[in-house]
Amino acid sequence: MIKIDYKIPLFDLNFDEREIQAVANVIGDNWISTGPRCKAFEERFANLLNVNHAVSTSNCTVSLHLALKLVGVNPGDEVICPSLTFVATVNAIRYVDAIPIFADVTSYEIPLIDPDDIRRKITPRTKAIMVMHYGGFSCDMNSIMSIANEYGLKVIEDACHGPLSEYAPNTINDKNPQLYNSSTKLIQSGKGKKLGTIGDVGCFSFFSNKNISTGEGGMLVTNNSELNNRALLLRSHGMTSMSFERSTGHSTDYDVVELGYNYRMDDIHAAIGLVQLDKIEADLEQRSIIRQYYIEKLSSVKGIIIPFKEWTYFSSNYIFPIVLKNSTFEKRDNVRAQLAEAGIQTSVHYPAVHKFTIYKEYYLDLPVTDYLTENMITLPMYSKLTESKVSFIAETLKNLL
Repeated sequence: MIKIDYKIPLFDLNFDEREIQAVANVIGDNWISTGPRCKAFEERFANLLNVNHAVSTSNCTVSLHLALKLVGVNPGDEVICPSLTFVATVNAIRYVDAIPIFADVTSYEIPLIDPDDIRRKITPRTKAIMVMHYGGFSCDMNSIMSIANEYGLKVIEDACHGPLSEYAPNTINDKNPQLYNSSTKLIQSGKGKKLGTIGDVGCFSFFSNKNISTGEGGMLVTNNSELNNRALLLRSHGMTSMSFERSTGHSTDYDVVELGYNYRMDDIHAAIGLVQLDKIEADLEQRSIIRQYYIEKLSSVKGIIIPFKEWTYFSSNYIFPIVLKNSTFEKRDNVRAQLAEAGIQTSVHYPAVHKFTIYKEYYLDLPVTDYLTENMITLPMYSKLTESKVSFIAETLKNLL
């Protein structure tokens, strides 16, 4: 394989000496497993989202697994989910021996799970709906929660793309200027609930290329105290107390009351997460500006669709996808290859899960998802991206098309 030295990478890690010092401080304090940094990270994350409880985990996949256990999904139950997602969303459903029922997305412009298709897929075996807020843009949670309430279903939000993204109903088709700009403090906006806090349980990822990066790591959030307490048990072997509590004299022994897992985060990752939380507001505000650069410079390119182009409420802008019009899989890959030759790294978010070999027995016809996954390109998006580089990407793409 030839290594390409990209002039413009897909993603750039938002790390500096502060993360290095945070890790050094943890090691210096001589407690590196789950401890006070994890607790502080959980509390700050919950406060930022205005949610009652946050439980740190080793990654988002295990958060999704725990979420399904918490809401009572059992073997043979059906969980409606998108195929336009990372495979972990669906893998978690299989971890509890439940059946993934794939729903299509709304349109090329709105690649989010379609509430109408959710309703069509409900059967007597349906137990839950798992949504994924693609790119940090919110699914139609009003409609989805209404459907869930009507049929007595649980709702799990895969919000790995959307830390601090907001759901502001009735603004999707709003023609007013953006609700947020570089001078707007998103944490003071109050325009809508934070993604991940609307359903029964929300799950977040802190993988290395996410908005908040700890290398590996995840968070489970809920407003339900019973679900939170059970999550704390399941996260750590079903034990009634943890090592740090015993080491500080808060407990001298423990019982094991449920079959749990080793899904804990450690204080080294949590310390990095705390520094990342210090940076997240500025990072997301800058991403909003970069998104506007893209929209301004790509709107004249006739051969593409810009998903969420008219969205007006705040998004984390985890990625910037485009969709080629009247295209094919081969054409899309050719365009990506030529962008790479120009020094621009791209990706595809994501291959269709329902077409993976492991999920062929659950295959359903999803025409919108199928076209998107074969003709979508993810362009570079990170807070350090400059307007001149966005211009270069746009001009290169325009010339290719």
